[in-house]
Amino acid sequence: MVAAVVTGIGGWLPPRAVPNEELAARLDSSDAWIRRRTGIRRRHFASEGMAVSDLAVEAGGRALKSAGGCDADAVVLATTTPDRPCPATAPDVATRLGLPGVAAFDVAAVCSGFVYALATGAGLIAAGIARRVLVIGADVFSSILDPADRSTSVIFGDGAGAVVLRAGSAGEPGELGPFDLGSDGGGADLITVPAGGSRQRLSGAEPAPGQYYFAMAGKEVFWRAVQQMARSAQNAVDRAGWRLEDVDHLVCHQANQRITDHLADELGLPRARAVTNIADVGNTAAASIPLALDQAHADGTLRTGDRVLLTAFGGGLAWGSVTLRWPAIDDGRGQGGPDE
Repeated sequence: MVAAVVTGIGGWLPPRAVPNEELAARLDSSDAWIRRRTGIRRRHFASEGMAVSDLAVEAGGRALKSAGGCDADAVVLATTTPDRPCPATAPDVATRLGLPGVAAFDVAAVCSGFVYALATGAGLIAAGIARRVLVIGADVFSSILDPADRSTSVIFGDGAGAVVLRAGSAGEPGELGPFDLGSDGGGADLITVPAGGSRQRLSGAEPAPGQYYFAMAGKEVFWRAVQQMARSAQNAVDRAGWRLEDVDHLVCHQANQRITDHLADELGLPRARAVTNIADVGNTAAASIPLALDQAHADGTLRTGDRVLLTAFGGGLAWGSVTLRWPAIDDGRGQGGPDE
């Protein structure tokens, strides 16, 4: 049976780093308050003139290089902040990466987008439509944040991460295990940008300026995220035939350090097994899981054969989880490559 196998990985952050002190100065806040509430000490923001496609091209190019080539049969881009509402951003990214003519499209599942894009890429391979798929998660959330909203503007950052999937054999390192995906449209208003879509445009009412910004009901989302990711992660582990105690690394959506800690506790895993990079990049939405994987690969945390559990929760509401045996990626970084 053909399996989807991870064979390359890459990530990219915009050069502009924004420490807590820069935001605290205009938000009547402090570095200590932001760290205590979120675990974040800095994040990266795209500079003027940048778009999400620029970040996606950088991360996608690094993933293709990591995989030992520049070819792919399809490009799947998970993003909530496309360059334009129409057309999709993925075809432009594919062309700029030297992949004209391949299937390319966007996936919109907010912070769960990368897991959904992975499932889509795996499905293309299983169906025989593609042999190699570039899967990218990229977001420029700074473009939709209300600069005066302390509850959101200190949390999110911009970035992109990507993996290359190839057709492989069941059981080999890098194989993506069974997925668990789900949604609850009853919570659509908990994580949203109220204005700009067809519902608002055809309502006959003029939106308030603030409705074009991202909004989130933080307290309710916090506990829903912990509980739903725990259930979804357990389902994925069960379908893979694993036990939770077998998991070497938990890589969840980097929403908030407290969410990561509570999720590890809920699953009965030591907090030290949870891969986290939120302190230096913030919540990068669809990019958070691949960026965390890229960093953990680069610093040697992920070793060939390690059992990795991925799980995410975001707007929609949508969630998803999948298991993964970490592959040997011989790109000069981390396990499987020469020392840096």
